[in-house]
Amino acid sequence: MIDRFYKRLTAENLRFPILGLIASLIVTFSLGACGVSPQVLAEQRMFLPLSVEFLGEYQLPQADYQGTRVGGLSAITYDRANNRFYLLSDDRSQKAPARFYRASLQINGEKIEKVNLEAVTFLKDGKGETFKKGSIDPEGIAFSPRQTLFISSEGAVKQGIAPFIAEFDLQGQLKESLLIPNRFLPDDTNQKGIQDNLGFESLTLGITSTLKDDPFRLFTATESALIQDSPTGKRAENLRVRLLHYVIDPIGAPVLVSEQLYVLDEPPSGARYYGLTELLALEKEGYFLSLERTFGLEGFGAKLFQVVNGSATDTSKIARIPGELEALQVQPLRKKLLLDLGTLGIDLDNLEGMTLGPRLADGSRSLILVSDDNFNPNQVNQFLLFRLKEK
Repeated sequence: MIDRFYKRLTAENLRFPILGLIASLIVTFSLGACGVSPQVLAEQRMFLPLSVEFLGEYQLPQADYQGTRVGGLSAITYDRANNRFYLLSDDRSQKAPARFYRASLQINGEKIEKVNLEAVTFLKDGKGETFKKGSIDPEGIAFSPRQTLFISSEGAVKQGIAPFIAEFDLQGQLKESLLIPNRFLPDDTNQKGIQDNLGFESLTLGITSTLKDDPFRLFTATESALIQDSPTGKRAENLRVRLLHYVIDPIGAPVLVSEQLYVLDEPPSGARYYGLTELLALEKEGYFLSLERTFGLEGFGAKLFQVVNGSATDTSKIARIPGELEALQVQPLRKKLLLDLGTLGIDLDNLEGMTLGPRLADGSRSLILVSDDNFNPNQVNQFLLFRLKEK
């Protein structure tokens, strides 16, 4: 009611400026009476009025497909024009060459009836050869208007696997690699760069046009803080994740335009692992969904957030971000909890992938999450289906 009243008074201000002062006084008084500060209301207005409804679960049986073990499904992306999905395996070319699968999902009404694998494609390096064993750590994937796939290799410092972000064609051939800032790259001193196995887990594209020659944006983030941002390993510092923002243009190389700080939620007591496992750019520019995953004594957990760029500080010129953020004058990305998946009443697996899918019968968008079973017979390839819509 206060929101509608505020809008009406604001419209009147355009014709009668004196009402501006009256509107301000009335709204401030009303908010105070309701126990809601103007600052809180302003924060709420930054976010889209989104709702997420859980529709169901599907488990893809663990099996072999065309000579490969189906598992480690760490990312999923959707080709809307052809109604097809691409699933990335995080196999480090150990069980079979690094690869992605093309699949179709049979969604009957509001339920995933079946996931059909249609093809497997091996990734190939600049020489046209499949990646050697232990040379790649594929974690993020996103389908582009150029009919290509952008893929991130997370990076595993102790195994000597370097992180990368690159574009591949649909035959798996490497086309172009993006330049990664030096601060993300580990060195012999172990004083900077990504932490071991906590690099570029998430990847998403911000697309405002489906024309292949139009520019679009790429976003990727580390799973946890860079070494130099958490030199003492304190939990508060280890929650700080850097998000990179590139512009991909048909003319010239991809350009890094900014970087912001994303702060993870405090993990639950007993959590051994926690981090940002996926980002998903929404159709409205500057808005995202994020997926945070935890694992501990009580099993897997996950939370889904809405994220907005807003007035976040560009941290690309800040080499280190230890200590208090206020003292450093760093404003992180703002986020709002949409759903704690621990409340769904089902056993969660290792959820790492997320994409928007086809529209449901009521016109709302489907949201699909997928889990990485770690090639563990005690885990599952879990697909979760949600309805995403504006309230």
